[in-house]
Amino acid sequence: MNVKLTDKHKIKVKESDDIFEVMRHILLRDNKIDREKEHFWLICMASNNLIVNIELVSLGSVNATTVKPMNVFRVAVLKGAVKVILCHNHPSGEIKPSEADKDLTDRLIQVGRILNIEVTDHLIITTKTYMSFADTGLLQKLQESTKWIPQFELIERIRKEEKKLREEAVLIEKEKALIEKEKALIKKEKEKATEIAKAMKEEGDPIEKIARITGLTEKEIKKL
Repeated sequence: MNVKLTDKHKIKVKESDDIFEVMRHILLRDNKIDREKEHFWLICMASNNLIVNIELVSLGSVNATTVKPMNVFRVAVLKGAVKVILCHNHPSGEIKPSEADKDLTDRLIQVGRILNIEVTDHLIITTKTYMSFADTGLLQKLQESTKWIPQFELIERIRKEEKKLREEAVLIEKEKALIEKEKALIKKEKEKATEIAKAMKEEGDPIEKIARITGLTEKEIKKL
C-alpha cells in the first residue's frame, strides 16, 4: 500500500534521525489497533537521497510480519529508485533486532544488488525511539555476508580473489628480484670503491680525499 506523502515527508535523507522522524509520524497516524501490529515499509530514494516513495509492504500481527523480497522491490523498480531504506516497527518497544530481522536484511541486501538497488539502512522503530543497522555497523557486517549469495556468484568471486592473489604473488616475486638486483649492484659498487680506496691509501693519499672520491666513510677506509 502506497503511503500518502506530504511535502514534509519528501526530504533528502542525511542521517537515520531524518528517516525516524518521517516514519514515526507515519506510524502515529495509524489508529491504536494498527499501531500495535508490525509494519514493514520500504522507503525509495533517488540518487541524491531524496525520498520519492514510501510503501507499506506488509502489515502483520503484534510480533511478526511476513515479508517477501519480490513485494519489497516491486515498487522500487517501478519508481526507478536507486537506493532504499527498510523500516519496520516493534510494537513491544524492544528495538534490538531479532535473528529473523538480520536474516531478512541480509537477503534483501543481496536481492538489491541483483537489481542494482542499494539497501542503505534498516530501521527498527517504536513511537519513541529507533535502532539503525547502518549506525551500529550491523549493515556493513551483513553486506559482507555470503549466506544469500547465489552459489555461481560465490564461486566466481572466489576465482577472482584467487586470480588477484596470484597476480599479487607475481608482483611480489618481481619486486624481490629487483631488490636482489639492486643489492648486487650496490655490493659491486662498494667493492669497486674499496679497490680504489686501497690503491689511493697505498699511494699515501689523505683519508679525507679518499672518502670524498670513493664515498666510503673514514672508518671504513682506516680498516683497509
